[in-house]
Amino acid sequence: MRILCLAKPVPDVDGFQYDYETNTLVRENVHMILNPEDATALAVALDVKRLVPGTRVETITMAPESAVPHLEDLIRRGVDRAILISDPCYAGSDTFVTSRILSRCIEDRSYDWIFGGSHSLDGGTAHVPGQVAQCLDLPQMSNIIEVDRDSLTGGPAVVEVDTEEAVLRFEMDRPALLGFQYSTTRKLPYIRYEDIDRDVRGRIRMVDNSELGFDRSEVGLQASLTRVAKIEVKTLHRKDTLVVGNDDEGIEAVYQILKRRGFLAS
Repeated sequence: MRILCLAKPVPDVDGFQYDYETNTLVRENVHMILNPEDATALAVALDVKRLVPGTRVETITMAPESAVPHLEDLIRRGVDRAILISDPCYAGSDTFVTSRILSRCIEDRSYDWIFGGSHSLDGGTAHVPGQVAQCLDLPQMSNIIEVDRDSLTGGPAVVEVDTEEAVLRFEMDRPALLGFQYSTTRKLPYIRYEDIDRDVRGRIRMVDNSELGFDRSEVGLQASLTRVAKIEVKTLHRKDTLVVGNDDEGIEAVYQILKRRGFLAS
């Protein structure tokens, strides 16, 4: 069984940088992390690999070449191979253009399932999984919170989906794209000590536009119809912490704070 996982590096929430001229996130030379929902999907895939002999897990990523160390770490955690789509002409691509690029790279590959996160930390639109599935003519399901691992190897995959109002169960015939919700209980395996410095670069395949063959007018910022009208960056300031005792002095201090902030009548 082959599972292909969409793995998107995103800027760490503590280091978001924004280009106000192009209305795009800066992705070069910033601290990146694996999108949390993609990490959940990948953790499920690696768990399936551990339990089902013969399972191969590959990742596909569209990102700057600075993402290579992140892909190397994923291989050290158990991923068999990784594909990195990277070309300067793809910079600034919106979700639709990104989905077309990913789909063209995937369309000739062999797989049983495509796993990914339903949302991304740097956008949250949930467009990409659905658009990739549409481009590849695949059934797709988002907001999956559980999958019956045994069902992946035989008949339809049995998945549980959180609709906010109820948890529903669906069956999905293969091949299909399964989009997972973030889970605090699904964790990527640790890198074993003996693998920390293992050279895995040979298991990362680089793909650029010379292979995918898009016209320059079809990709990048110039081809992206999504327009950001306005962006506001909220600056959070660290608050001073006041520790009070459970005595008359502490109660009085809390009372005065609440009064100053208008929670109590004068």
